[in-house]
Amino acid sequence: MDPKEGEIKIENGVGSESENENENENERSSSIEVKMLFFARARDITGVTDLPLEVSQGSTTRDCWNKVVSRFPSLEEIRHCVVLALNEEYTTETAIVKNKDELAIIPPISGG
Repeated sequence: MDPKEGEIKIENGVGSESENENENENERSSSIEVKMLFFARARDITGVTDLPLEVSQGSTTRDCWNKVVSRFPSLEEIRHCVVLALNEEYTTETAIVKNKDELAIIPPISGG
C-alpha cells in the first residue's frame, strides 16, 4: 500500500544499524595498534616482553611512551636514559607511529 499524500512512511531501524557500524568503523580506523617491546630493566619493571598498545592515528613515539609510563609508573625511573627503536631502527620521540609498528624501549645495558 502506497502512502497517501501528507502521510509519512516510517520504517523503524532503517539506516540506524548501518550508521552505528559506520561510526564504529570510523572509531577503529582512527586508532592504531603498536606492539611495544621491553628490554632489560624495562622488561623487569613491566614484567612483560611485549604489549599491544592502542593509540590514536598520528601519535608519536613519545605519546606511546607516555601511555606506557601511565600504565607502569615505575618506568619513570628509567625514562631519561632509554633509547627508542621503531621497527628495529633507532628513532626520536617525535616519530609518527603507524598501525602494526613495533616500538622498543631499550634502557642502558651493562654486564660482561
